[in-house]
Amino acid sequence: MLEYATLKLIWWGLVGVLLIGFAIMDGHDMGVGTLLPFVGRDDVERRVIINTVGPHWDGNQVWFITAGGAIFAAWPLVYATAFSGFYWAMLAVLWALFFRPVGFDYRSKIHHPRWRQLWDWGLFIGGAVPPLIFGVAFGNLLQGVPFYFRPDLVSVYQGSFWALLNPFALLCGVVSSAMVTAHGAIYLMHRTEGEIQRRAGRWLNACLAVAALAFTVAGLWLARSIDGYVITSAVAANALPDPLAKEVSREAGAWLANYQRWPWLCGLPLLAYLGWLVTAGLARAGRTFAGFWTSALALGGVIATAGASMFPFIMPSSTHPASSLTVWDSASSQLTLGLMLAATVIFMPLIIVYTRWAYRVMAGKVTADYIREHSHSAY
Repeated sequence: MLEYATLKLIWWGLVGVLLIGFAIMDGHDMGVGTLLPFVGRDDVERRVIINTVGPHWDGNQVWFITAGGAIFAAWPLVYATAFSGFYWAMLAVLWALFFRPVGFDYRSKIHHPRWRQLWDWGLFIGGAVPPLIFGVAFGNLLQGVPFYFRPDLVSVYQGSFWALLNPFALLCGVVSSAMVTAHGAIYLMHRTEGEIQRRAGRWLNACLAVAALAFTVAGLWLARSIDGYVITSAVAANALPDPLAKEVSREAGAWLANYQRWPWLCGLPLLAYLGWLVTAGLARAGRTFAGFWTSALALGGVIATAGASMFPFIMPSSTHPASSLTVWDSASSQLTLGLMLAATVIFMPLIIVYTRWAYRVMAGKVTADYIREHSHSAY
């Protein structure tokens, strides 16, 4: 079996991969839902939009469930602390997600304008709220979360829901919302034609501009005004989890230290900017399939930038820095991480293969004529 410290690093990377996979696959579904009331001008157009993601959204939800399960199994202290402190925020995500399965399944069952309009806005809520809250959560992690551990390792959260909605966290929410909506827009451009495609293109350009601007402002704000965290004691990388067995201090500019230590990490934020720029160019050239994947690279660049900035911290504490959770002191046992890694090696390729197969079978444009001809079988 691999060394304990190596497994901890591997699972830090795998959780990041799962979060990026969720942002790419379930993110374009949510982006399409966010754009639904604005890009679709009548019932047929909105059914076209819904049918671009209707066959896939529940399969893509696997990435979300897998990421949550991986955090629970690999980082149980992080899972317990985060879901206690962010309880109402997580419930808001859950309540918003309730609109998705019901909206997709029941929206077109009744031929009444008010009924369908109601579910259109329900799908909008299910698409717009989760990315916003996930971005706000990342913004709070970068600032530190008000919690501490008692000697028996029971976590105590000292904040409130409204304190999570601070200006920097909301700015991070804007970054998340804009980049996910842009990802949905380029997907819509790839799967539709005519006026829907043109409207999606206009939303794409607007969202890319907002995402790039907000990402830049957030980076400057983080570098100049938000203190990072540094472990000041020896790091026992192979030790069993004990978040109280270290010393931590807050220092100005500490979130930039990893970029000075490993300069190649500077390529991560550059990947985000380059991905957005190339996506805009590919969209104008009509190469929307390639544009979808450059948008995916940008999503990965943003998430990886946040992770690289914080490493090795996962959930820093603003009130008791020594209680901060890191890669080294919040992981499960060596046996658990090893067994999970073996399962991941087996099942992750299966998820990728069936996802690729599903998209290949249902590839092509969704048109208004198709919706009219299949009015009883389409979403």
